[in-house]
Amino acid sequence: MFQKIILLTLLSFLLFTCGENKSTEKGATEKFAENADDKDFRDKHETPEKIDFNANGITINYPATDGEEASAYFLKAKDGGKNYLFVIHEWYGLNDHIKREAQRLHEALPNTNVMALDLYDGKVADNPDDAGKYMKAVKNERAKAIIEGAIKMIGTDAKIATIGWCFGGGWSLQSSIMLGEQGAGCVIYYGSPVQKADELEPLKADVLGIFGEKDGWINPDVVKKFDALAKATGKNFKYKIFDADHAFANPSSPRYVEAAAQEANAMALEFLKEKLK
Repeated sequence: MFQKIILLTLLSFLLFTCGENKSTEKGATEKFAENADDKDFRDKHETPEKIDFNANGITINYPATDGEEASAYFLKAKDGGKNYLFVIHEWYGLNDHIKREAQRLHEALPNTNVMALDLYDGKVADNPDDAGKYMKAVKNERAKAIIEGAIKMIGTDAKIATIGWCFGGGWSLQSSIMLGEQGAGCVIYYGSPVQKADELEPLKADVLGIFGEKDGWINPDVVKKFDALAKATGKNFKYKIFDADHAFANPSSPRYVEAAAQEANAMALEFLKEKLK
């Protein structure tokens, strides 16, 4: 009897600690957000230059699944169809640079509704310190509620692709994982991939990854580990590592490499056109 009590007590302790570890373990997007404390990372994200921007889209509001309101910058498909592209901002937030990218993609994909989701709930940074604070403040539950709300508003008969940069690259992958069978394709620009098979399992969309050889955070080793994970779980992941640094495709960054950015953008656009036919 005494031994049985000891065994039950030990089992309860193990279940409790395993559950506690699982609940407190940080995911890929949370780990990536910790880079905000890294001075080198902040220094790689200079304040973006102001641009002349004429908005063709509108800001829409919709209910997130946590009962709060969410918003997005929206550009309607010319044919009014059910193809959608989620555009997810980098660490400065949904600023004019991201809206301009959304418009560029919309012009190239006229049969696609484009929604640039706002995971910062209206906050837009104009300096690296604030950007780091906003990125670290994002809660997974809230971000997922914003994405789930957009999916619910669109409906189950839509085909949805995703694209994002840096912070948004990781959330592009997370969004496509959440989409399951509705996922049409996922583009990651130097964003943080997931690291565990069970996290990747729900993914049905093909993934295109765009990375920089000189990136000190999402480096070639990280990419190759994700490639091995994708192969092990039967996912379709193709990627290219450019001779460039983090944020090389961002025209507002001093590390912008025009030739590499144009090639990467052409790859992404060809991929999206194929997935959103």
